[in-house]
Amino acid sequence: MRLALDGRRQGCHGAPFKAGRRPCAPVRVAPSSGIKSRSSAACRCAPSAAGGISGAGEPAGPADGAAAAALADANVLEEAFATSTGLVDAVQQDEAEIDFLGESTEGNLHLHLVDSLRKGKVGVINVFGMQQLDDIYDLPLAKLKAATQSVLDVLDVPESFPDGNPQRAIYCSRTLNLRSIKAIGYDMDYTLIHYDVNAWEGRAYEYGLETLRQQGVPVDGLRFDPDLVIRGLIMDKEFGNLIKVDRFGFGLVKRAMHGTRMLNWQEIRELYGREVVNLRNEGRWVFLNTLFSVSEAVMYMQLVDRLDLGMFQVGAGNISYQALYGMVSKALYRTHVEGKLKAEIIQAPERYVELDPEMAQTLLDQRDSGKQLLLITNSDYEYTNKMMSFAYDPFLPSGMRWRDLFDMVIVMARKPDFFNYNMSLYEVVTPDGLMRPVLGACKGGLYCGGSARMVEKALGVEGDDLLYVGDHIYTDAALAKINFRWRTALVIRELELEIDALARGRPHRDALKELMMKKELIGDVFNQLRLSRQRWVHGHTANASFEDEEGINETLAQLLMVMEHLDDRIGPALERDGEHFNKRWGYLSRAGLNDKSQLNRQIEKYADIYTSRVSNFLRYTPYSYFRSPSQSLAHDRNLTRYYERTYVKKQQQAAAAAAAAAAAGGGAAGAAAGNGTHSGSSSSSNGSISNGFSVSINMGPNAYNYDPNDPDSDPEHEQDVV
Repeated sequence: MRLALDGRRQGCHGAPFKAGRRPCAPVRVAPSSGIKSRSSAACRCAPSAAGGISGAGEPAGPADGAAAAALADANVLEEAFATSTGLVDAVQQDEAEIDFLGESTEGNLHLHLVDSLRKGKVGVINVFGMQQLDDIYDLPLAKLKAATQSVLDVLDVPESFPDGNPQRAIYCSRTLNLRSIKAIGYDMDYTLIHYDVNAWEGRAYEYGLETLRQQGVPVDGLRFDPDLVIRGLIMDKEFGNLIKVDRFGFGLVKRAMHGTRMLNWQEIRELYGREVVNLRNEGRWVFLNTLFSVSEAVMYMQLVDRLDLGMFQVGAGNISYQALYGMVSKALYRTHVEGKLKAEIIQAPERYVELDPEMAQTLLDQRDSGKQLLLITNSDYEYTNKMMSFAYDPFLPSGMRWRDLFDMVIVMARKPDFFNYNMSLYEVVTPDGLMRPVLGACKGGLYCGGSARMVEKALGVEGDDLLYVGDHIYTDAALAKINFRWRTALVIRELELEIDALARGRPHRDALKELMMKKELIGDVFNQLRLSRQRWVHGHTANASFEDEEGINETLAQLLMVMEHLDDRIGPALERDGEHFNKRWGYLSRAGLNDKSQLNRQIEKYADIYTSRVSNFLRYTPYSYFRSPSQSLAHDRNLTRYYERTYVKKQQQAAAAAAAAAAAGGGAAGAAAGNGTHSGSSSSSNGSISNGFSVSINMGPNAYNYDPNDPDSDPEHEQDVV
C-alpha cells in the first residue's frame, strides 16, 4: 500500500513535493515559496477592505509572519521513518494505486524493504507474538483481537473505537478508504451543530402557528407533539395522510395516519391497495428526510383533523388537503426566511444547541492528518459565526477560533442549486457580512454563493477525492454523489435511539419471528394436504397420496384453526413492533418485520457511510478504511443448510472412518511397541471444517457462531439493523 502526498504538502498552485525514497530519520522539509499556511493562503482575489475579516482573503500581517512560517513548516512534515525492518515512506501522488476492492490507496503508508531484509528473509517478527510472517495465516481471530489490544496497551495508545457502543459507530454502505480523501466538506445545521429537536422545532412550530393565526386559521389549543411524526415518513397531500412504506415504495404501505388517527389494515388496503408511491411526483408526495420536517408535519396533521371537523373559515369555498399543506409550508418557510427564529437562537444559543466537546478534536485530527476542511451551509454569515463560535471556540486550543479549522467557508450556499448551477460568488469582507463580487475562490477564503465546481477548482480536488457530510439526503448527499461523484456521509442523529430501541425490542422481535416461523411450517403442511386433496378431487388419484377424504378434511380444518389462532397474536405483535422507538411508527429503519424502510433505502443508496454525529469520527482515525459488509441474498438463506447436508456430512463420515482406522492401527502399533517397535502413524480429528461457510469464534462468555451468509449471526453486523 502506498501513500500519495496530499494537498497539504502542495504549493498553492504547484506540484506536490517529492518524497524521499531512501532510509532516513523523521525529517521536516522546508516549505517552498509556493507553500502558504491556512492563515496566509495565496489568493487571486483583490485584498480585502480595511477592517476585513482575518483569513478571508487578505495576506497575513507582519506580526503573523513567524507564526505563519511555523505553521507552514508543520504542514509539510514528512511521514518517512527508518526501522530495522525497512523504510516506512510516502510515495508520489501519481504513484498511488488501486486496492483489491477498487479503492484508491492514496493516503496509505508503504514499506520499502532494504536490500538485507527481502521479503521471505525477514528476521523475527514479534508483533502479535508471531515468530515469522506466515504465522498470521494460522493465528485464530480471537487471539489476534486480543493481541491487537495488547499492542495498543504496551505502547500506551488508547483504543480507537470502544467495543459495546454501536450507537456511536460509523456504518458503511459502500466501501470507503478515508486515507485517500483529500478534502472533507461539512454542512452546519444538524451536522456540525446539533440542536435540541424539541426546543428548535417546537419554537419553529410556535412561530408557524402565529403566522397561520393571523390568516384566520383555527390553531388555538394546538401543541407541538414531537412523538406524532418521525423522519422518513411520506406525506400524502391528496388524502391528508402520513404513510410509511417499504424500501421499494410501491404496493406496501405498512402504516398510515389520517390527521392524528392511525389507520387500520383494512383502511390502508382500501386507500392504497397496490399504490405506487413515486417520490418524483412532488405535487402529491413529500418525503420527510430531515429533522426540519418534523414541525411542518406535526402542524399539518393536526390541522387535517380540524379541516375534517369543518372548523376552517378561511376565504371562500372548501379548502383541500393540498391547499392546507401549502398554507402550512409557507408559514414555516416564513419562519426561517424572515429570520425570527434564528434571531432568537443567536440571543440564547444555550437553549437550543447541544454542545459536543469532542467535535473540535475530531476536526483537528482530520485537519492535522492533511485533509482540507470546508464548511458549506445555507445559513447566513452572522448566524454561522455565532453558532460556530458558541459550539467550537471553547474547545479549541488557546488562540484558535473555529475559522482556523477550515480551508474554506461558504455561507448562503443555496443548496441544492449549489450542486446544480454555477452561481455568482461573493467574498465576505467585514464582520457584519458586507460582501463584494469576486471571479474566483481561494483557500482560506470566506464566501457567499458559488458552486461545487468552484470548490473543486479552488481546492485542487475532484470527484471521489472529496467527502461531503450532511443531514439532508437530497441536498447534501444525493446531488453531491449524482452530479460530482463526491463520497458522501449522512448524519442521522436518531440512530443512537434506534439502535438502543432495537436492542431492547429484540426479545419481542425474536418471539414474533418464532410465531411467524410456526405459521410458515404449519402453512407448508396445510398447502401440501390441500394440493393432495385437489388432485384426488380432480381424479389424479395416482398423485393424491391419500385415501381418507374425511380425515384429510378434518386435518385441514384443524390446521386452519391453528393458523388463525396464531394470527390473533401475530397481528397485535406486529403493531407493537418498534414501540421502543415510536409507538405509532415503529423503527426508523424498518418497515414491517423483515424489510427496510424507504428512509433506510435512501440512506444506503446515497450515503457511503452514515452515523449519528460527526464526533463519532473521533472513535476511528483519519486513516480508517470502512468496508461494506457482505450483503445477504435471498438464495443465501438455505445455503448453509445445503452445504452442511451435502458436504459437511460427507466430511464427518470420512473423518469418523479415518478415526476408526487410526484407532485400529493404534492398537496394532501398541502391540508392536510392546515388542520394542515404534509406529509413527497417528491421526486425530475434531470434526473441524477448514473451508466451511460457518465458523465458530470462541470469545469467552461472548462466544457466537458467525455465518457470512447470515448477517443476523454477527452481533457486530449492524448493516441489517440500521
